[in-house]
Amino acid sequence: MALPIEDYAVIGDTQSAALVGRDGSVDWLCFPRFDSGAVFASLLGTEEHGRWLVAPREDVRAVRRRYRGDTVVLETEFDTDDGSVRLIDFMPPRDEAPDLVRIVEGLRGRVRMRMELRGRFDYGHVVPWVYREDGDLVAVAGPDAAWLRTPVATEHRDGAVSADFSVGPGDVAPFVLTWRASHLPAPRPLDPQAELTGTEEYWQRWMSRCRYDGGWREAVVRSLLTLKVLTYAPTGGIVAAVTTSLPEQLGGVRNWDYRFCWLRDATITLQALLYSGFDEEAAAWRTWLLRAIAGDPAQMQIMYGVAGERRLEESTADWLPRYEGNPVRIGNAAADQFQLDVYGEVMDALHQARLAGLKAHDPSWALQAELMGFVESHWRDPDEGIWEVRGGPHQFTHSKLMAWVAADRAVKAVERFGLPGPAARWRALREDVRRDILTRGYDADRRTFTQYYGSRELDAALLMVPLVGFLPADDPRVRGTVAAVERELLQDEFVQRYTQVPGESIDGLPAGEGAFLACTFWLADNYALQGRHDEAREVFERLLALRNDVGLLSEEYDPKAHRLVGNFPQAFSHVPLIDTARTLSRATTSGTEERQQEGLDCPRP
Repeated sequence: MALPIEDYAVIGDTQSAALVGRDGSVDWLCFPRFDSGAVFASLLGTEEHGRWLVAPREDVRAVRRRYRGDTVVLETEFDTDDGSVRLIDFMPPRDEAPDLVRIVEGLRGRVRMRMELRGRFDYGHVVPWVYREDGDLVAVAGPDAAWLRTPVATEHRDGAVSADFSVGPGDVAPFVLTWRASHLPAPRPLDPQAELTGTEEYWQRWMSRCRYDGGWREAVVRSLLTLKVLTYAPTGGIVAAVTTSLPEQLGGVRNWDYRFCWLRDATITLQALLYSGFDEEAAAWRTWLLRAIAGDPAQMQIMYGVAGERRLEESTADWLPRYEGNPVRIGNAAADQFQLDVYGEVMDALHQARLAGLKAHDPSWALQAELMGFVESHWRDPDEGIWEVRGGPHQFTHSKLMAWVAADRAVKAVERFGLPGPAARWRALREDVRRDILTRGYDADRRTFTQYYGSRELDAALLMVPLVGFLPADDPRVRGTVAAVERELLQDEFVQRYTQVPGESIDGLPAGEGAFLACTFWLADNYALQGRHDEAREVFERLLALRNDVGLLSEEYDPKAHRLVGNFPQAFSHVPLIDTARTLSRATTSGTEERQQEGLDCPRP
């Protein structure tokens, strides 16, 4: 059975990533891309569905883990009665083929070790044929092949490659696993120690560009490194997480494939990269965004594949036993939903890029003008909303808010940057949407914005009202909404996404899930913007305490089970962490107002 989610660390090469457990087992790895079939899928099944274990044979008394400085090179130290050993895991920056390198180093005494590699292709469904070639072990099935190279003596039996060996002080035992399309020649051998040095230098060189100068630097740096791990370097796309089907509710059905790129993440991701000094990554993300959405605005999706693919059909991998009883999904049917808010997110992201001084991209404004034509014609339509509900479309207030954002950023593009467009018409649209929201999306009796027009339900997404500049943070309607969230959505000190009534859930799914971490970050932002700085810091520190021992967050947190839940590690948790740290570091009443006018800080102009 897989470990708790918080017991995993991530390593990656900015094209794919692996999850390594505290027990020394790689339980999840997709080759050659984030969304490819898993080579190791025991995270969602058993060891028979693929894993790679390197660990002491004897009982382990203590485990310590850390990343080597500002890198994604993972060190795990095991203490046994016989001594101590260090396991170093990393994925070198991609050359001709993806590699996973594991190096065992003896530290104290003599420790007996075991290595067991059960390679499976297509999410644990295909058992490969394994043979030896020039001293290497080769696993082949269909389009996939993998090479294991090591000086350690190995044997293949019962579908597993295994080895028994021991290490003492100064001893080193390296293992290199390389994937290659099966019709291609064998990949070139690597020098594990040289690759270790090169990988550390790669990450240190990347992080040297960081110009974040606020508080909580360690947490921000680890979040930035995680965001880089989630980047698909060939295209600039950034996946939401490296996993599929890790549950939002243990034993429930709320589990989805997150190995794709969501347009909704565009603005906050772009801001986090720009404000932290990573202009190249921000530019690449913007370029990916423009390529992905190019075409008929009516066909714009809420998510795409890492190269901009549009067909993300959802299926169930019924051969996998599942993580704690949840079905395993491959693909995501929400890609076909109409979610009005993403039009505002795209307009906002490209506006932020202009504000930050990214080099103009000539086709982008023409494309934005086309998007605005769609918004003008469809902003009154019901949609599935930010939470991708599967219970049917509604007039979601947050979706209308983001339609207002689209109109507002279009007007500012004309006013601030002199771009051509019907500014008067867009101003009128902006005012129409604003009036509609304040009339139909606000409950004056309860003094709160509601989830959808005419409802009494609450939605934490409405904490975005001041963050996008719709109303100031000290407006009574914003304060009332924050109070309503505190009263009805704040459970066990964390914010739920929206009201859930058993048997009446708007999302078409059974009620019950963990607290959504991004929503709790938004609450901290609201506190800071309202001058409630002590409360903001308290909420933020509470969120930081949820990170696992190597600084990673999933999508949600189950306060009753005291466990991270949801896909992992989650961009939509780490990016708000960066933004909130920056907001809290700079938040003073006068400073916030000044930055708001200049468009340099939350709330977005």
